[in-house]
Amino acid sequence: MNDTYEQAVIMVVDDIPANLELLAEILHRDGYRVVAFPRGPMALRAAAQNPPDLVLLDVMMPEMDGFEVCRRLKTDQTLKEIPVIFISALDDTGSRIKAFSEGGVDYISKPFHEEEVLARVRTHLDLRRQQLEIRRQKEQIEHSYERLRELEEQRDKLVLMIIHDLRSPLTGILGYAELLEMKLKKRAGCEEPAKFAADILSSAQTLNATISTLLDISRMESREMPLKKAACDLRDVVARAFVSLGALVQEATVVYEPLPESVTAFCDPVITRRIIENLTANAIKFAGRDNPVRIELSREANMATVRVSDSGPGIPPEYHQRIFERFGQVAVRRESGKNYSTGLGLTFCKLAVEAQGGRIGVQSEVGKGSTFWFELPAAP
Repeated sequence: MNDTYEQAVIMVVDDIPANLELLAEILHRDGYRVVAFPRGPMALRAAAQNPPDLVLLDVMMPEMDGFEVCRRLKTDQTLKEIPVIFISALDDTGSRIKAFSEGGVDYISKPFHEEEVLARVRTHLDLRRQQLEIRRQKEQIEHSYERLRELEEQRDKLVLMIIHDLRSPLTGILGYAELLEMKLKKRAGCEEPAKFAADILSSAQTLNATISTLLDISRMESREMPLKKAACDLRDVVARAFVSLGALVQEATVVYEPLPESVTAFCDPVITRRIIENLTANAIKFAGRDNPVRIELSREANMATVRVSDSGPGIPPEYHQRIFERFGQVAVRRESGKNYSTGLGLTFCKLAVEAQGGRIGVQSEVGKGSTFWFELPAAP
């Protein structure tokens, strides 16, 4: 007895009793359970009640031939995946083609050999069991993925709740730090405490900006970020970005030559300004203040493009997509020993560009700097 196939149920359908008896005996000896029927309609009713694992099907039968039996099996949602092996005295090419076209998985010619029948039965049972195992694993993966997605949603909700709760005490810290700095600056001999107060204020402002970015990312991911799109000249947007960046731009080497003609995009000017601020600040940070950062505008076809280039350490190709993910970090160390970390800025940029119907990307090579670019739909 073959223990591997002990539980398999084989349905044999043939109108000749001698064939039924012979096939049943062969299959029984190899450890299968066999159900035998001399007519197609009887086999179909039995299969509907107790689906077999495999069907051995004769072609030439009265009432309903094997092709019709197979066709009806394949139109039944609960039976269509059961493998059907035709076993027939018809050995012409046309009959074989028709058998496969009706959904058969194999074709054995009569007179058959016992070893051939068993070999083909085993092969297709193995294939069927592998398919069922793959489906089971797929369902487990889908269930695990769904559970993971639910846990991630709960985590995100908890994080957002905590971030919202941080806003109130942080507002107080910002207010008191600013007030403290102003008062200490007015007092003689308080230069060092005033500097400490300024550092506290700067750190609190950075934390406040991070919280704002996280909230904006969350709103963009859930498509709840309000956008006020209009025709905007990107030259004006860049100029406003420079004003917001203030001393960071003034103390760095930023090369920007406004074009004589307008570069008009259909976008939200405030959101787009923040994108340019993020890309410019990143470029200055990783290029260093003494190395040039170049900003260029262009318009091609129906898109307006902004490019921010630096001469920093560059980014390996395998990280070009990862840096746009939340807290994406590139494992390339600069002379200072710090990782090329992008935090949340590029995540915000990617979501903000895509929310406006645009694209964003990077061209970079290690040791040769980086060019971050994004394009937005051009306004008429």
